[in-house]
Amino acid sequence: MKTKLRTTPLAAAAAVALAAGLLAACGALPERPQRASLYDFGAGPSGTAAATITPTSQLPPILLPHIDAPARLDGAQILYRLGYADPNELRPYSLARWSVPPTRLLEQRLREALAQRRVVLGAEEGTNIARVQGKVPNSLRLTLEEFSQYFESAGSSVGMVRVRATLMNTTGAGDRVLGQRTFSAQAPAPTADAAGGVKALAAASDAVVAQVVQWADQLQQSPQ
Repeated sequence: MKTKLRTTPLAAAAAVALAAGLLAACGALPERPQRASLYDFGAGPSGTAAATITPTSQLPPILLPHIDAPARLDGAQILYRLGYADPNELRPYSLARWSVPPTRLLEQRLREALAQRRVVLGAEEGTNIARVQGKVPNSLRLTLEEFSQYFESAGSSVGMVRVRATLMNTTGAGDRVLGQRTFSAQAPAPTADAAGGVKALAAASDAVVAQVVQWADQLQQSPQ
């Protein structure tokens, strides 16, 4: 004789509660962390730099050391300021990063622009030339002083870039400053987010690069 198993209301309620608990536990599992978007300046310079820098004649070679920057600007974080709240505070986007520090992105743009009219050398290459020719090419040294997206209001922002450039002449007697100047530029951001800030900072960087190259051209062409 077969015995039939009977489910009591109490047992059924317990089973439902257990199933609900399991579902709740599954829902409480931590989600996979979101990956930060990586940005750079794009494939090539914008029209601002291209229109301003036109190859005409060959100039003497120039040394371009790595660009210096304070610690706050020498990382991969994309930074912004809230001008309407606290313009002195630099804030990082949580889910957006530069692919490399902005000093390297700016250096690449500057190297490409300078190379249109002259040979651009790194520090090691300059040392090798000095050994052979007994003369070190002039050195263009840059320090990045500002590189952030500045929000004038919650929906309006600009990319701000400022650098200090120094053209140096190195001889056996020591270094001589041929010129020093600070360059800055702003460009409007198309959107009030990290992606818009990246576009604005790339455009402002190209404008600063154009200013620096024009200044360096004038100094290298003038009698020294």
